[in-house]
Order: sequence, then C-alpha cells, then structure tokens
Amino acid sequence: MDTNIENESTNLHSDLQSFVNSVKAIAENHQDDPMAILAILRTLESLHQELREGSFQQTLPDNRQALYNLLKDIETKGGWPYIPRLRLRYLLENWSDNS
Repeated sequence: MDTNIENESTNLHSDLQSFVNSVKAIAENHQDDPMAILAILRTLESLHQELREGSFQQTLPDNRQALYNLLKDIETKGGWPYIPRLRLRYLLENWSDNS
C-alpha cells in the first residue's frame, strides 16, 4: 500500500476516534438528561443527512471502476450507513415496563 494512503487512513481513523470520544464525553456529561441526549441524537442525524446530501454526493465516482470499488466497499463493510429512529411504540413499551 502507498505510504501516503496509509498516512491518510491513519489520520482519518484518529480524527474519527477523537470525534467519537467527544460525542461520548458529551453524552456522559448529560447522561441523566433525556432531552440533552435527544439533542445529541438529533444533531448526529442532521450531520448524517448533511454529509450524505452534500459532501458524499459531490464526491461520488464518475467512472465505472471507481463506482464498482465504492459499491464493493459498501457491500463488504456492512452496507449503507443509516441512523434508525426509535418508534414511539418502543418508547411507550419501555415506559410502561418501568412504571
């Protein structure tokens, strides 16, 4: 593998780990506040949408080989990133179990 690509990959992994640690620390600081946790989740969902509709779409491949490589990566590493929403029914069931 090219050393430049390895360095970029290492830097990306480090940046992402820092991001994860920051989000976890924020959540931990507000662990007893469901409204704060909900705000964190909404922010992450908004960021996901912004990246998907902006940066990601702008960088989509413009040739078959690059598109093939992208699709192969999506298939081998777990598919499309998706942030599911909790269903109201789940929240109500969880609430009634705790009451």
